Amino acid sequence: MADESRHESVEELHAPRDEDEFDEVVADAIEVEAEDFEERGRELMRDRRRIAGLLAAVVLLVVAIYVILPKVVGLNDVFGRLSDATWYWVVIAAAFNALSFGAYTVLFRGVLGGFEDDEVHRRLDLRASYQVTMAGFVATTIFSAGGAGGIALTYWALRKAGMSRRRAACRMVAFLVLLYSVYLLALLIFGVLLRTGVLSGDRPLAGTIIPAAVAGVGLAIFVAISFIPEDVQRGIRRLGSRWARIGAALTKASGTLASGVRTALVHVRHPRQSALTLAGALGWWAGNIGVLWGSFHAFGVNVPFAVLVMGFFVGMVANLAPSPAGGVGTVDAGLIGAFVLFGIDENTVFPAILTFRLVGFWLPIPVGVAAWLQLRKTVRRWESETATATIKSKVTAEAT
Repeated sequence: MADESRHESVEELHAPRDEDEFDEVVADAIEVEAEDFEERGRELMRDRRRIAGLLAAVVLLVVAIYVILPKVVGLNDVFGRLSDATWYWVVIAAAFNALSFGAYTVLFRGVLGGFEDDEVHRRLDLRASYQVTMAGFVATTIFSAGGAGGIALTYWALRKAGMSRRRAACRMVAFLVLLYSVYLLALLIFGVLLRTGVLSGDRPLAGTIIPAAVAGVGLAIFVAISFIPEDVQRGIRRLGSRWARIGAALTKASGTLASGVRTALVHVRHPRQSALTLAGALGWWAGNIGVLWGSFHAFGVNVPFAVLVMGFFVGMVANLAPSPAGGVGTVDAGLIGAFVLFGIDENTVFPAILTFRLVGFWLPIPVGVAAWLQLRKTVRRWESETATATIKSKVTAEAT
């Protein structure tokens, strides 16, 4: 119970105090996206022209990367080589993919479900966490790259579960900090060990020390944010009237970010109480790397472990680039380029990455659509419970 209170005290002490002001600055941008999320989904399903345009853009990108680009670099029939894959390695890759989404669900439950025994914690059980996880994956694919669609859906689900705006934003920041701290730590550790020869494999400067240095800066920023003192926030608040609005925005935004980072650090400082949560953060990335490992082995190629890890994380940076649907095309190109940089034969890289994307990206989409339909039913049940509780409370108040 003491550890649970520590989690809650971080959110309560270091988050913005004025709920109304916080709503105006931090949560409104997400709220606008989340409030009409379901309607946007319906509109998309009715908009045949948009669907056709999205599919056409995806097909063109896939053709450019897996048909035209191989011919430019002297490779032929990349799609035809898929028949050379050893089937049981593809099954192993699919099993790792299921593991990665399971780990993500556990991480979601641990951070966003919270520790306090209340209605939100009860509603965000493993079943609901799975539904949000898979539906968020599809939302990212359909609505935007870089995770924006998934963020909007997650926020929408948290609000429907009864979580306040401030707490939802704080925990979402904590969730992302934990998840991407593993990403940055892997880049830093494996980049240094590979470059210095402690781990075997090709060690290009652009694929080792440079991404390791960038990752180190990112981790330092996370730590620095956690130390933003409240007197600095008050100093920003005391800016002159000309800068009052900007100062207020900076105060609330910095408070939310700092609160989220501190909440993430509490999980790290109490590994016993947060063992499953931390395992979920590690498991998500480990599962993805396992999918990649199985994809290479399906074509009889044993990539050095450090190269496998660095190639994956360096290539996934391409997910930040614009894409018509959740990194389609950009991530493929980024991963191909990363492993070619590490000296892996192009004849192996292209079919292996195609298999990785088929297993890790395309196969989960039908599962995610089913989870989205299930989540809508779950949310309707929550709304019904809330309405019933409200009616009962009114009747009780009137009776007294």
